[in-house]
Amino acid sequence: MGAASSLAGSEAYAGKLCGLEDVPENCITAMFMCMEPPEICILARVNKSFHRASRSDTVWEHKLPLNYKFLVRRILEDQQVGEKDKVISHTKEIYARLCRPNFFDAGTKEAWLDKRSGKVCLAISPKAMKITGFDDRRYWERIPSDESRFGSIAYLRQVWWLEAVGNIRFEFAPGKYSVLFKIHLGKPLRKCGRKTCNLDQVHGWDIKPVRFQLSTSDGQSAMSERHLDEPGRWFYHHVGDFVVENQNSPVWVKFSMLQIDCTHTKGGLCLDCVIICPFEFRGK
Repeated sequence: MGAASSLAGSEAYAGKLCGLEDVPENCITAMFMCMEPPEICILARVNKSFHRASRSDTVWEHKLPLNYKFLVRRILEDQQVGEKDKVISHTKEIYARLCRPNFFDAGTKEAWLDKRSGKVCLAISPKAMKITGFDDRRYWERIPSDESRFGSIAYLRQVWWLEAVGNIRFEFAPGKYSVLFKIHLGKPLRKCGRKTCNLDQVHGWDIKPVRFQLSTSDGQSAMSERHLDEPGRWFYHHVGDFVVENQNSPVWVKFSMLQIDCTHTKGGLCLDCVIICPFEFRGK
């Protein structure tokens, strides 16, 4: 009789157990606020309550950077006018669209969000920069490349004076940012389906260092020098860092790469782009 009573009690207890479908939606939303976006998308498949919570504007506005409204105006609204209302209405859709490669300013610049942190990164093509002799085919060549974010790289044959200067006016979220030049010594080639590199025109970079400079409209600056002596591979040269403190305040960022010693020629250099990214991403 005692065993029967115990069994009945356990059955009554089992009947009171709750499943995931009984978790209140506001509790799921609060949990999602503390999770990374990829994890939220995985858990959205658990059941209908999780799916509804995963589409909450409260969750995704919390994941978006503080300057996301500027990004929508500057980038998304100009891409597809027909989808303008849809993009602005749903913060999850805004987040998803901003995580893709988004080209602007006639395709010469690109912005995207890191999927996990929601922090913005930028890439600036050589086409958006003022470069010595860039439109003269005797000095520069544009090479199609699947290694470039812009589909092609700028290859320097030979020049006496190299000056590459660019700038961008952008509304950054508060934080610390790094500026990097993506460069390569040698001409990338593809033979029989394999990537190779021609170093025949590489010269002049070991005589004097290349000077890289950075400045902002609020008075910050940085400068670094480097002998380019690593042929055959892409590398990111870290120019310097700047700090953004004020939200909703556009900043001019100017950057340059200089080798203006005219006692010797230099050549065989590829320039893909300039990257502006959060400080913690600079080594990735």
